[in-house]
Amino acid sequence: MPQDAFTLRHVARELDAALAGAKVNKIIQPSRDEVDLLVYDGSKTRKLILNTNASFARACLSEAPRRAPDVAPNFCMLLRKHLTGAALLGVRQIAFERILAFEFDCAGEFTRARRTLYAEIMGKYSNLILTEEGTVTGALKISSLQENFKRVLFPGVRYALPEPQDKTDPSDKAALASCLANLTGDAADYLFAHVAGLAYPTCRLLAAGAPHDRDLLTEYVYGFIFSDEKAPAVERVNGEAKDFHVRFAAGERYASVNAAEDAYYTEKETKRNFSEKKRKLENLLSSRKKKEEKKLGILLERERECGDMEQLRIRGELITANMHAIRKGADRCEASDYYQEGAPTVSIPLDKNLTPSQNAQKYFKKYAKQKRTLAAIAPQKAEAKADLDYTESALFSLARAENILDLTEIEEEVRAAGLLPPDPKKKKAEAPVPFRTFAVEGFTISAGRNNVQNDRLLRAAQPDDIWMHAQKYHSAHVVVRTEGKKVPDSVLLAAAQICAYFSDGKAGDKIPVDYCERRFVKKPPKAKAGFVLYTDFRTLLVTPDRRERDETRPQ
Repeated sequence: MPQDAFTLRHVARELDAALAGAKVNKIIQPSRDEVDLLVYDGSKTRKLILNTNASFARACLSEAPRRAPDVAPNFCMLLRKHLTGAALLGVRQIAFERILAFEFDCAGEFTRARRTLYAEIMGKYSNLILTEEGTVTGALKISSLQENFKRVLFPGVRYALPEPQDKTDPSDKAALASCLANLTGDAADYLFAHVAGLAYPTCRLLAAGAPHDRDLLTEYVYGFIFSDEKAPAVERVNGEAKDFHVRFAAGERYASVNAAEDAYYTEKETKRNFSEKKRKLENLLSSRKKKEEKKLGILLERERECGDMEQLRIRGELITANMHAIRKGADRCEASDYYQEGAPTVSIPLDKNLTPSQNAQKYFKKYAKQKRTLAAIAPQKAEAKADLDYTESALFSLARAENILDLTEIEEEVRAAGLLPPDPKKKKAEAPVPFRTFAVEGFTISAGRNNVQNDRLLRAAQPDDIWMHAQKYHSAHVVVRTEGKKVPDSVLLAAAQICAYFSDGKAGDKIPVDYCERRFVKKPPKAKAGFVLYTDFRTLLVTPDRRERDETRPQ
């Protein structure tokens, strides 16, 4: 639900009840649109998120992780200077506006001041403004006279509320009654167009329960808006969060509006961050793939140009063998090609400015040059093919990434491969993402999610475990943990189906999957992530199947 005045009324009351009297311990600004206040309420530290992004503007308590930048932005430094150690006296809504006021008692060694941090939750116009005695000390988004003649926001000016909308204030009952007396057409559309502080989803909820009797309508609308009644919920469609509501009969229920709001926005932000990170990695790897394909194409073209190398040597030898019969200044010679069956006569072009011996040497030199070229190209071509194969495997892993931690592992992998510069920020090691795990007939089957996990899965496997990989496809590595027991054919089949599903051959049928004991799988020294060599294998032809019915979720 967009953060309308109706929603913020409940948010303000909940935040005031939860945070009044809390002390500000720390302030961070994880992004240009968000400031987080870590406050201690007497029993624990809580994180207050103040976000001004057009799509995610909100004020709520959250436990979602945030990472502070190495250098704090100017507004963050200003807030630290004036609010660190301050006591939060209370949170209130300004009139029936989309503005929350956070009142602070700021006591220093020799000074004491009352400061107010205004959170204007107004979509793309959202802002955070710090004031002292009604004078602006600083703002997250500064505006000057040149930018906004009607409302100026920079240090030293008096704080003024935004221009009011040309709509009826619902807190004025008489004005509300007069407005609703003229209601025509669709009730939700009319309320949205004529009553201030209501987002369209709120208007739809109002309209759904509105009485037909006009005499009762004003009391109903006023009572709905200013009632303390609430039933917070997140509305879901096909499992995805569509909206959150202060009062909603269906949906996923929450104990407070704040909790529903946080759950909704955390899910949306996680999805956005996942998409953005995945797109950046995809662009990087796709660009890398194009360069590697171009490089390999050039090498193959140079190799093709050397395709007549042996013919050059043969011409040189035929000229040498027939030198006595070649007249100086001739532009070609006829010779029997004793390298071919039947020794047919061939015509060999000559440079008439060179002697027969020099012509032979010219062909030998060209042959030697192309031989050296092929020798130089061979390792370059092998390296280019290996690089291209690795990039395609990374793209394969990326296409099957399911969460932000999957992407983080892939990002670390491509950093280790030199495709991204090292991350200068030292981060504490995070718990590794668990493998995909399946339970079939008492056996555990594990599948890697990316090349890094494939290597980790290989290291964790025992020598007599069964290892699998789709033949001639990029695929997840799959391990059946035997625990010393003989693996039934039905379990091998299930594992092979899973391996085929998590491969490039997912859309096909009868995918060949190689399998062998872990002891026959080797990782060459300095090989890229996910690359192995294996022997003593057998092959199963299977139809890909994810086997969700057997998948076990990590606890």
